[in-house]
Amino acid sequence: MASEFLVRIHDLHKRYGHEEVLKGVSLNVRPGETKAIIGPSGTGKSTMLRCINRLTDPDQGQIWLESTEVTAHGVDLNKIRQQIGFVFQDFNLFQHLTALDNVRLGLMKVKNMPKDRATELALYELKRVGLEHKANAYPNQLSGGQQQRVSIARALAMEPKLMLFDEPTSALDPELIGEVLKVMKTLADEGMTMLIVTHELGFARSVCDEIIFMEKGFIVEQGSPEQLFNNPKQPRTREFLSKLSELYGESPA
Repeated sequence: MASEFLVRIHDLHKRYGHEEVLKGVSLNVRPGETKAIIGPSGTGKSTMLRCINRLTDPDQGQIWLESTEVTAHGVDLNKIRQQIGFVFQDFNLFQHLTALDNVRLGLMKVKNMPKDRATELALYELKRVGLEHKANAYPNQLSGGQQQRVSIARALAMEPKLMLFDEPTSALDPELIGEVLKVMKTLADEGMTMLIVTHELGFARSVCDEIIFMEKGFIVEQGSPEQLFNNPKQPRTREFLSKLSELYGESPA
């Protein structure tokens, strides 16, 4: 029977040596939902994202993408990863390739798409993120914001069902953050399913359907932006939001 959820995470655990980073995380994501994951550094947010497409193998628990158990033994990881776009904080572009080649490489190597069709689709995705005029530029000729938009275009070109963003603006200068968030807002408006680890409270409030606050390997609280920012149930959530607002000079209100 088909699930109403695109992603289901059940009782996820992950340990690095003696440190247990995830301590039984469970989470469901419906198609078209955008969820922000906030919390202190080192609390398991990025590890959870990496477990979803098996860049990191969990020690315990199950993850499903639609009806496929991602964590099952013998699952086709290449097939799973084609359906999940991942945008990292440090861009992860190939420095020796142009923006166009960075975007079309996966289409040609993974999807075996002919070069002319891959070029057409790559140019479309670069246009979608406002960078068609930079198709022949190399990463070192692009600003950080432009490089991150190329990495988003590269992920979108694979036509994923799910997009994962791991602090996509944390490596950017403040004036470049807005151009990346604008692209992400457009994706949310278009109905792309997204999980976003972020410290951008204003963006999370205005764009996301749900906010998830994690600490010490647990989901402490989750709810709508209005509920979580205006009336958090847990004292620790209130404390964290207050400190984050002070640190970044930004109020979620």
